Amino acid sequence: MHRRISASRTGRPRSVEADAAILAATRAALVELGWSGLTLGNVALRAGVAKTTLYRRWAGKNELVVDAVAALFDELELPDRGTLAEDIEGVVLQFAAILDRPEARTALMAVVAESTDDAALRERISSSIVDRQKRLVVEGRARAQARGQLPAESDPETAARGTDLIFDVIAGAVVHRCLVSAKPVDTDWARDFTRLLLNGLTAPPPT
Repeated sequence: MHRRISASRTGRPRSVEADAAILAATRAALVELGWSGLTLGNVALRAGVAKTTLYRRWAGKNELVVDAVAALFDELELPDRGTLAEDIEGVVLQFAAILDRPEARTALMAVVAESTDDAALRERISSSIVDRQKRLVVEGRARAQARGQLPAESDPETAARGTDLIFDVIAGAVVHRCLVSAKPVDTDWARDFTRLLLNGLTAPPPT
């Protein structure tokens, strides 16, 4: 006969407030201590929770840092500026502002390096950051299609491939500009990039 597992055996439900405090403490530790100095013990102390609380939620430091920076990217919103070009410019500037935060820079550079030989960590980066932020592309395309600024797509597979490509182009360009080239993403750069994205290399320069 199978025994029923009582509620006390299934573990306590996760606290949204505790999770938010832990992720905020992780970002603060990244700014103050850097990647190499950050430990789960330090984060637990800052968040005012037991270290075992962290281990029940995250397998280790890498996963914790991914989720801490993913929460920053969840703040991204697609502005409604009236045109597809201006919407893209707005989200590019928001994205760059997040990458300009020291905790985001430190976390992304570190976890990407750590994920080189860690398939599970790459998958967590993909599911927690990349896949969640593709919502902006889906939302932006749907809005532009409703305005008549983009043609509608009836094939879901083609639409999904397009979403992946658009995200890769935008995110790749902004991340490279901010973290690799270490140059600013200002209004002029965002406008030039958007023009290139929408019109391609053969479009004439703006007059």
